[in-house]
Amino acid sequence: MRPTKATVRLGAIRDNLEIARQFAPDSKIMAVIKANAYGHGAIEVARSLQAHVPAFAVAFAEEAVQLRDAGISRPILILQGASCDADAAEAADRDFWLMLHSRQQVERVLRADVPGPVRVWIKVDTGMHRLGLAVSELDGVCADLSASDNVQREQVLCTHLAVADELTHPMTRQQVRTLRDYASGHNLPLSIANSAAIMSWPETHASWNRPGYMLYGNDPHGFAGTEASGNPSHGLVPAMTMSSEIISIRELAPGDGIGYGLEWVARKESKIGTISMGYADGYPRHAASGTPVLVNGQRVSLVGRVSMGMISVDLTELEYVEVGDPVELWGERLSVNEVAAHAGTIGYEILSGLTGRVPVTYLP
Repeated sequence: MRPTKATVRLGAIRDNLEIARQFAPDSKIMAVIKANAYGHGAIEVARSLQAHVPAFAVAFAEEAVQLRDAGISRPILILQGASCDADAAEAADRDFWLMLHSRQQVERVLRADVPGPVRVWIKVDTGMHRLGLAVSELDGVCADLSASDNVQREQVLCTHLAVADELTHPMTRQQVRTLRDYASGHNLPLSIANSAAIMSWPETHASWNRPGYMLYGNDPHGFAGTEASGNPSHGLVPAMTMSSEIISIRELAPGDGIGYGLEWVARKESKIGTISMGYADGYPRHAASGTPVLVNGQRVSLVGRVSMGMISVDLTELEYVEVGDPVELWGERLSVNEVAAHAGTIGYEILSGLTGRVPVTYLP
C-alpha cells in the first residue's frame, strides 16, 4: 500500500478554535469550512466543531447541501449567496443563511416562494471591490429586506478585508471605519474579522468573527515562510500532517542530473531519495530545489522538478537513511507556509488543492 497519507487531528482544530475565541471572547464564531474545510474534510470537521460553534460558513449552496445531507444541523452561511431563485427557497427550508452581495440577489430573496423567512447577511464593498453592495445602496436594500415577509428581521452587515495580513497597511482601518460609520446609525450587528484580523486587528472584532485558515493551525501572516517551523505564532497547531516514506535511494556521481529536464545536477557524490508524492496529489509543482522536507525528522532539500507522483530529495548529509524511512512534507514540524513560499504560492492553495489520491486519517 502506498505510504503517502494526510493525518488530520480534529482535537487540534478544536484547540485552534479556542485560540480564536480567546482573541475575541465577546464575539460569536462562525467557523469557515469552505473548500472541503481547506482540504481537511468539511464533514468531519463540521461534526467535530458543531457542538462548539453556533454556525458554519461555506462558499456556495452545493457545499451547504453536502453538510446538511451528512447530518450537520447548525446554520450554514452561504458566502456567495443565492445563484438562482430556488436557492432562496432551499435556504429557508434547510436553515441556510444567505449572503447578499448584489441588488440582483436581494430581488431573488424578495420574490422567492419560500416556506418561511430566510436569515440574510448583507455584504458591503468597503474597498476590496470583489463582491458587495455599495454603501449608497444600503438604505434602500435594508428597507426592502425589513419590509419583506421573506426575510428574518435581524440582518447582519458584513465586509471582507483585503489586506488584514499586512499589519501596517492603512486600508484595513479605512474598511472598518466605512462599515462602522454606516452601522452606527442603524443598530445592525456586524461581521468583519477573518483569521488575520482576529489575530491582529482588535477593532475588527464584532458580533460575528469568521476564522478559517487559523482553525487549521496555520498563521495567516506567515506567507513569507518566516514563522518558526513547527512553532506557528500564538500557539496555533497545524491540524494536518502530510506524510510519506522514502521509496528509493540511489547514488549520483558529479555531473549526474535528476528528474525531468535534469535541472538539478550533482556537484559532488550525492545520495538521492525518492518520495511517492507529486503534483497529482497536491504537492506544488513549482516548488523549487531547496524546498524543505523532513526525513527522519531532519531537514533535507527537494532537488529537481516535482513530477506527477514523485519528488526527489538530497539525503547526502544524513548519516543514516534507508528505504521506508518516514517523511513529513508539511505538518506540526514543517509549516505549510514555508513549503508554499518555496513554490511561489500560499499555504491556502496547497491545503485546498489536495486531491482524492491522498487518503486521510482522522484522529480525535
